[in-house]
Amino acid sequence: MIGFWIAAAVALVATALAVTRRHPVHALLYLVVSLLAVAVLFLLLGAAFAAALEVVIYAGAIMVLFLFVVMLLDVGPPADDSTSGRTAPAAWLGPGLLAAILAGELAWIVRSSSSAHGAAAVDPAAVGRLLFGSWALGVELAGMLLLAALVGAFHLGRREDAQ
Repeated sequence: MIGFWIAAAVALVATALAVTRRHPVHALLYLVVSLLAVAVLFLLLGAAFAAALEVVIYAGAIMVLFLFVVMLLDVGPPADDSTSGRTAPAAWLGPGLLAAILAGELAWIVRSSSSAHGAAAVDPAAVGRLLFGSWALGVELAGMLLLAALVGAFHLGRREDAQ
């Protein structure tokens, strides 16, 4: 039970820090930590497949898309010459500390878990049938929405002298 509250606290702190950061890359780092904390919460609730999907889809693919859009639009404060091309080490301290807490908690979960209260088996074929059967239209529309966002971000970030 204490693991649940630690993961929930990490998720809340990381989300609050993601919302309050002025630099978009720093906000994305905190958002990744927040999504990983939610994955740990899913794991603690016995939904291992949902936790894996959270990591692969949201903390992986969607965050790469967000980072690509942020870098493409080149938003954020201008970098001075001393930090050009790299992020200051102090910017990694907060997300690194929160991620270390999550890693420790995940190690504790794996070490203390037993087969008695392991996650229920999930049939990936059943998930595939749901996603591409009755939910096929929603999945396709979400894919088209992401593609439209990517094309729109490219056109917004395109330099006029590059034509």
